[in-house]
Amino acid sequence: MRLDKFLKVSRLIKRRTVANEACDAGRVLVNDKVAKASVNVKAGDIIEIQFGTKAVRVEVLDVQETVRKDEAKELYKYL
Repeated sequence: MRLDKFLKVSRLIKRRTVANEACDAGRVLVNDKVAKASVNVKAGDIIEIQFGTKAVRVEVLDVQETVRKDEAKELYKYL
C-alpha cells in the first residue's frame, strides 16, 4: 500500500492530501530514509513523522485497504 494512503487509513494523518504534502516536504521517514508518498509500506516497517518540534515513531503491524475508525489503532504500534 502507498505510504500516503496508509497514513490516512491508519488515521495518523487525517487527509491523504496532507499526508502527500508531508511526504513532499521530507517530514516522513520510512526505515530511517526520507520517503515519497508512493513508497510501498508493509508490515514491520518503521514510520517516523515530524510534526513541528514533535516526532511520532510507529511500527506498521498490518496493512488494510479499509478499516473502521475504532480499529485503525490496530494497524500500528507506537515506539
